[in-house]
Amino acid sequence: MALRDQIRIMVVDDMSTSRGLITQALDACGVQHVSTAEDGSDALRILARAPVHLVISDYNMPNMDGLQLLHQLRNGAKTKGVGFILITGRAEQQIIDHGRKLGMNNFLKKPFEPAALRQCIETVVGPL
Repeated sequence: MALRDQIRIMVVDDMSTSRGLITQALDACGVQHVSTAEDGSDALRILARAPVHLVISDYNMPNMDGLQLLHQLRNGAKTKGVGFILITGRAEQQIIDHGRKLGMNNFLKKPFEPAALRQCIETVVGPL
């Protein structure tokens, strides 16, 4: 069975359009198990009862931004090993460096093509 048939991915973004674009790209890759959350707090609540292998999160969100979510994930006993990809329109070096210090696995700059998302994911988890 291919990885794309087994992997569970959560998409976290406060913009429904962005969540839709990412989930469409994942669907085009053949990923079958995708959940979504509207912000970091929502993501943590969902992950507590439905763990995933990989979180793809927007950086700029209200309440809890992507790096705050990453920090919470890395400090959680059940979530510290979850893969994490940050998607941002602001791929400033300071943000990327801070993400790496927190344990970010990869990042992708908006706007992106579905093929770039796939490559970004495969860098973290292996071939889909």
